[in-house]
Amino acid sequence: MTVAALQPRPRLAVGIAGAIVAVGLLGLIPADWSEVDPLLTAVLIAISIGSWLTAPSFTGNTVVSPAFLAPMLALAFLGPAGAFLVPLAGEVGSWLVLRYRWRAALINIAGSATPTLVVAWGFAALDPSQESVAFFVLLALATVVMWALNTLIVVPLMNVLDGIQPVMPDPETELELLPTIGISAALTVVVAEAYAQWGYGGLALAVLVIAIVSYMERLIGRSREQTRQYANLSWGILSSLVRALDERDHRAARHCAAVAMFSRDIAELAGMDAHEQELAHTAGLLHDIGKFTLSDRVMERGAQLDDADWRGIRRHPDIGADLLQDIGVFGPVGEIVRCHHERLDGRGYPRGLTSEDIPEVAKIVAVAEVYDTLTAPDTYRTPMNSFEALNELRRVAGTQLEGRYVDALATLLAGRGTDYRHQDEADFDRELDMERRMSEAATPA
Repeated sequence: MTVAALQPRPRLAVGIAGAIVAVGLLGLIPADWSEVDPLLTAVLIAISIGSWLTAPSFTGNTVVSPAFLAPMLALAFLGPAGAFLVPLAGEVGSWLVLRYRWRAALINIAGSATPTLVVAWGFAALDPSQESVAFFVLLALATVVMWALNTLIVVPLMNVLDGIQPVMPDPETELELLPTIGISAALTVVVAEAYAQWGYGGLALAVLVIAIVSYMERLIGRSREQTRQYANLSWGILSSLVRALDERDHRAARHCAAVAMFSRDIAELAGMDAHEQELAHTAGLLHDIGKFTLSDRVMERGAQLDDADWRGIRRHPDIGADLLQDIGVFGPVGEIVRCHHERLDGRGYPRGLTSEDIPEVAKIVAVAEVYDTLTAPDTYRTPMNSFEALNELRRVAGTQLEGRYVDALATLLAGRGTDYRHQDEADFDRELDMERRMSEAATPA
């Protein structure tokens, strides 16, 4: 879903939230305050505040937190008055500690206290016995209804507050929360049963277990965030090296982008899975990263090179691979980069590997690299057209290049336009797609 910006309307959001809270306060008038056990109320408020302060700091499809327990237990055991008081005190208490925007705090109160009160009145009207199965079934249903009401109040009002459209919740996003809602309903029933059977001891044990799970999720969230930041830094360094290389050789960034695109498409046509396709694409982007260490004279086109220069050129795959492995987050990409100038007949460099020892993805990158070098207008030789380049690739198939990947490239090029066959405008930033890579770095495998 695309998120667009509108004019923020804080007064409207606050006005609606205030009206909802006022409805809740009016709903307290007929409430029986004798049902409110002071000790249980204090315990539930403490659970509510503590759960928000230790909530997992990442977004995922399934999050276990004791935050939902306090208002639902208040609904079940304290009646409507307690059902309003506990989430109200919990939200106010967490705001006093966290000190986030007061308007957002008011919206959170409107989305928790008043809906809990409304559901509590319905629960009280049905008046199920605490010893009956119906009590726990209705409590689970009440949890689901509470999630729905909270979403329908908080999400739109926050979007109005911040000027985000669409205002209403995204159905796909809400469907992703179904596992969380189901777990919340089940845990609510378990904790309510523990309290009904064993009192405060059972409540304490159940909440402790859930709090431990929540804390572990918080640690996982921190780890994912650190991984994302590390990947962001790593990719930032690597992309800066490629751009610096492009300043010295103006074909570098375009060439890397073209090789990445051809490599991914060949891997897909060859029947490789999504992971191998991504490896091919990433290795294509970074295959020349080791050239960063070559001297300016070597990078000049048409320069006369001596034996030392050629030794440096033959080392650039090793240098690139070592650089990637030192950064430590690119796994087999480094080995693919190391091997992209190897030949099937063992006459390649830097290690003189033969066919069976060369990674399959490296063979694909080699085909893409040679093809773009032959057809590119910014290369050191007169560019070939696509037909001429394919003939040259077929000539060296079986000795230098893997024949089936040459055939796969020929199939890709058949019937395609000049823009595809000659990647004159290949864009490094588009192929890099930093935002996607950062998102994937933060997502569990």
